[in-house]
Amino acid sequence: MENSKKVYTCFCTDVIHEGHLNIIKEAKKYGKVIVGVLNDEELIRFNRFPTISLEERVRLCKSIEGVDKVIVQEQMQYDDVVSLIRPDYVIHGDNWKTGPEAMIREHLVELLKEYGGELIEVPYTRNENVVKIDAQTREKLAMPEYRRKRLRQLISMTPVVKTIEAHSGLTGLIAEKTVVENNGRLDQFDAMWVSSLCDSTAKGKPDIELVDMSSRLRTIDDIMEVTTKPIILDGDTGGLTEHFVYNVRTLERMGVSAVIIEDKTGLKKNSLFGTDVVQTQDSIENFSAKISAGKAAQLTDDFMIIARIESLILEQGMEDALNRARAYVKAGADGIMIHSRKKDPDEILEFCDKFRKEDTTTPIVVVPSSFNTITEEELSEHGVNIVIYANQLTRSAFPAMQQTAIDILKNHRAKEVDDRLMSIKDIITLIDEI
Repeated sequence: MENSKKVYTCFCTDVIHEGHLNIIKEAKKYGKVIVGVLNDEELIRFNRFPTISLEERVRLCKSIEGVDKVIVQEQMQYDDVVSLIRPDYVIHGDNWKTGPEAMIREHLVELLKEYGGELIEVPYTRNENVVKIDAQTREKLAMPEYRRKRLRQLISMTPVVKTIEAHSGLTGLIAEKTVVENNGRLDQFDAMWVSSLCDSTAKGKPDIELVDMSSRLRTIDDIMEVTTKPIILDGDTGGLTEHFVYNVRTLERMGVSAVIIEDKTGLKKNSLFGTDVVQTQDSIENFSAKISAGKAAQLTDDFMIIARIESLILEQGMEDALNRARAYVKAGADGIMIHSRKKDPDEILEFCDKFRKEDTTTPIVVVPSSFNTITEEELSEHGVNIVIYANQLTRSAFPAMQQTAIDILKNHRAKEVDDRLMSIKDIITLIDEI
């Protein structure tokens, strides 16, 4: 008699290896095998960016011998699946018992209890071949042609692209690997911001474009070597147009996704100073010409040049900011960054609302450093596509390191600081071995 029991498993992968085949083989012992394929939006939050489309992943799972049906799982939690299928068994590797994924497991167990379903866990397959396939997938994600286009893909796939600064390989790993559980969902950052301020600060230099592009490129290379997520570069003013054109080609070739340049001229001063120091805004004509020259130089459609408007910082008014936005988009800008140093987000939201009435597609970027009470969801409601946390890692690290140095000097030993330090063992686990 044919077994009518339903067995469900969810795959979050672009490549089928023996670990997945082992799960299917085990599942087949219990009944008809239904495989769920997690959709793109949830996969980005749960695991990593997909290297093939959802349709291709569905076809891949359908091709596995022993699979009776394939569906799309719309949520990382199993509520909809359990409600729709009511599987007799859910089968999963035993690697989700600890870490952020444990909350998904615990919730599933409760769902299954309601009607007598059962969770079956099989030992996670980790051998030389599986490790190699995982490494190959990461390497593919890190390749320039894949990394470069990912920012555009993320803008189209997620409500807000969450971006955090990175200024070294280690901070890049923090941006890459930090995953949290919040309200029943997993979440992580989507992209990295290589800030001129943080890069200069890490080198002990003032933020006045003193650190040249060659040094900035070495920082990018350090980050790229150990990460896979897309990179947005703080390009300051872009420099001379002739130099900017050359740098666009270099960044594009490396696999950087975007450069943001600001419409100021002369010796760069940090925007946080506002009108307290003399800062000169470039003319609309000159800055538009720089954008156009950069766009003409790039060789792919993936790379983005984003124009940062300083009108609100320099108290030139809302209409000036909007006029510049219109001109910069016409010149070819792939996005608009609007900046403010006010403590409330009102003028930023006003700009976004007015710009969105005229332009519904050009991405808007904001950096909520001073107006830090507003949430990503609220910004998204006003048409914001990219939120950059531009300097928080640097600002958190400096006082912690300074206090540690003070306490060691005071106590003439390290015991008093040890309780608040991360162990070397835990730090090393961030770093993948080849």
